[in-house]
Amino acid sequence: MTTSAHLQTPTPGVSDLASPPIAGLQIRDATAEDMIAVQAIYAPHVLHSSATFEETPPSVQEMQLRRERVLAQGLPYLVALINKEIVGYSYASSYRARIAYRFTLEDSIYLADGHAGKGLGKALLAALLARCDQGPWRQMIAVIAGTNNLQSIGLHRSLGFKHVGTQPSTGFKFNQWIDVVFMQRALGPGDTTLPDLQGS
Repeated sequence: MTTSAHLQTPTPGVSDLASPPIAGLQIRDATAEDMIAVQAIYAPHVLHSSATFEETPPSVQEMQLRRERVLAQGLPYLVALINKEIVGYSYASSYRARIAYRFTLEDSIYLADGHAGKGLGKALLAALLARCDQGPWRQMIAVIAGTNNLQSIGLHRSLGFKHVGTQPSTGFKFNQWIDVVFMQRALGPGDTTLPDLQGS
């Protein structure tokens, strides 16, 4: 189980990765201006993949609003750049709205076309987890579309996530039923201590 015990407090806006696995890689907090590039990365996933169950690409303005909602909850929204070009992004969001879920998050990671399989997704997820490990949250859930999405399943497993369940035929996109895989990883001390209810 990975905990925050051995993590240093990250410099605001910069990933705590000591040695980026990709030459020229920088991971930082996303800005409002970055949402143009983020929307351009996300739209092809909406149109051509089952990684998201959305079917109509949201506008840049909608992506900006979504980022603002993430930040309003004190959660990280990160972008990855290679040679100053945004090539991927990741963010954490509340897993569900009911108050009992307030210490549980869900992660999202999307890469630009042609950048999968290079370690970029792992760098983004590691940076996201490092941030979330420092906060009050205790669990991270990965909601993965498709039991055949071995790349995403393997990525999450490599960073400490464990398979906790599969919902068969939960999604329907591209005229086919899609299973949903759930993976989970503890954040910080996980369930070994009670949360600070006064701060929540």
